[in-house]
Amino acid sequence: MSKKIMLLPASNSKDIRLLLIPDDYEEHEAYRTVTGLIAKVEEEYPDSGWEELADTLEDHGFIPQQFILGPEPT
Repeated sequence: MSKKIMLLPASNSKDIRLLLIPDDYEEHEAYRTVTGLIAKVEEEYPDSGWEELADTLEDHGFIPQQFILGPEPT
């Protein structure tokens, strides 16, 4: 069975993140859940960074994945 993934875009390519979506989530439900979790973390912890957000996402079953975006521009 193939796994579902979600790309979290960013204006800086170094800040792009890739998440593995839990099997029990439909795509639209995963999107709403992740955007809600991002908003909650940003509201409750304004100075938080990726580590705090990643912990919250993992607590809800969304697992950050390592990936290669492509070669660095020269």
